[in-house]
Amino acid sequence: MRDPVAPQLAERVVSRRRLLTWLNLGFGALAAAVVSVPIVAYLLSPLLGLRQVWVRLGPVSQFRIGATQEVAYDDPSPLPWAGQTARTAVWVRRTGETDFIVFAVNCTHLGCPVNWLPEANLFLCPCHGGVYYADGTVAGGPPPSPLFRYATRVQDGYLEILSRPLPIV
Repeated sequence: MRDPVAPQLAERVVSRRRLLTWLNLGFGALAAAVVSVPIVAYLLSPLLGLRQVWVRLGPVSQFRIGATQEVAYDDPSPLPWAGQTARTAVWVRRTGETDFIVFAVNCTHLGCPVNWLPEANLFLCPCHGGVYYADGTVAGGPPPSPLFRYATRVQDGYLEILSRPLPIV
């Protein structure tokens, strides 16, 4: 006599090959999601409307007219995992009583931090030899464009810059 339950059980039993195939596909999809989410977030970040805020760099009195100095500040990044990478700097040049030029500290070639050489009146990128004039324009080397400039204002006796993500060039 045949067991009426046996055919039903045979249909429900999953072969080892089929189980391993489904596990492999599942773990592959999970790995692809883990890798692709940060990449997609990075690519879409310009479209997500990262906020721009005015950041205080310091009192106007701390900047000498005609001098260029580096000022560190915390970038108001909306990314909670930014951590120490949110600490950045800019080059500030005071050109008048309330006139300032503020340059990004990053070279437009590959993003290395540039150094100010006051005796030569030049910015120099130590990574690949990029050179910029005091006004931020390219003097030589591989940089494709001038140093990025921030919008500035003086508010209540303090110099402020409009922070925003650096352009991708």
